[in-house]
Amino acid sequence: MQDKALIRPVVPSDYPSIEAITGEVFEPASIDALVEKMIGGKPWLEVKMVAVRRELENGPHLCAVAEFDGKVVGFVTNIVDQVASRGIIANLAVSRVAQGLGLGRRLIQWSLDLFRSLNLQQAKIETLATNEVGRHLYPTLGFREIVQQVHYIMPL
Repeated sequence: MQDKALIRPVVPSDYPSIEAITGEVFEPASIDALVEKMIGGKPWLEVKMVAVRRELENGPHLCAVAEFDGKVVGFVTNIVDQVASRGIIANLAVSRVAQGLGLGRRLIQWSLDLFRSLNLQQAKIETLATNEVGRHLYPTLGFREIVQQVHYIMPL
């Protein structure tokens, strides 16, 4: 599947597949999911999809999908910080049926190529400590850990 998968820019008809993949795989790597479990609040997927849709709508040319046999099986959304000359990989997800095939790596490489074409000086990606796949993958692509962050929450 990896070699036959196409990495291509996002089009609006991809949005339902992106939402389905987000719901399928993002919960373990979502701060909002942890908040919802701990103290309640808006459903994590609703909160997450507002951010993902904003990235898709504000910069569709900065986002890509992995497609296999006409079906979207992964996606990446990116943000450009012109002030810092930094490309930010905001969201990366691969459907469970396509995990372990190198599609996440290919989507990141697509993003890095995009950032280079825009003459950006840095690329950034972040993840939670619980995301073992990401914590293994990102350094193999040249990313270096900067710092770990602690998040706190309280109900009001």
